[in-house]
Amino acid sequence: MENPALCANGCGFFGTAANQNYCSKCYKDFLEKEEENSAKEKEKVMAKAMSQLSLSSDQNTDKKIIADGSSTKKKIERCGKCNKKAGIVGFKCRCGTVFCSIHRLPEEHDCNFDYKAMEREILIKKNPLVKADKLVGRMMK
Repeated sequence: MENPALCANGCGFFGTAANQNYCSKCYKDFLEKEEENSAKEKEKVMAKAMSQLSLSSDQNTDKKIIADGSSTKKKIERCGKCNKKAGIVGFKCRCGTVFCSIHRLPEEHDCNFDYKAMEREILIKKNPLVKADKLVGRMMK
């Protein structure tokens, strides 16, 4: 048998060749660090690719912003009924307005969108009119 080798990390435990001469705990930490490093490298590559894409599209928008003199501040979404900040959980109704969780239902905000007409149009499109042939004995080619 071989003499057991100490952990390559120097923690005092014995390592194995299968774990690159690390003990089980140090090998687990080693694998976690490798995963973090590979994840960071992937993020850097994605960020670089996204920045290159955004640079090409930003060249046109920079000229417009400079000409207008306005900043690109994001508009805060507010409920159309109570004017409460809707934020991420804002519900956009088919009438085109954003509502909070309390006023999201059409009955709660007196929605003016005609749901019945929309459903009728969908039914008409999905169910075409079927008519029987008027001549019973006719041969179809």
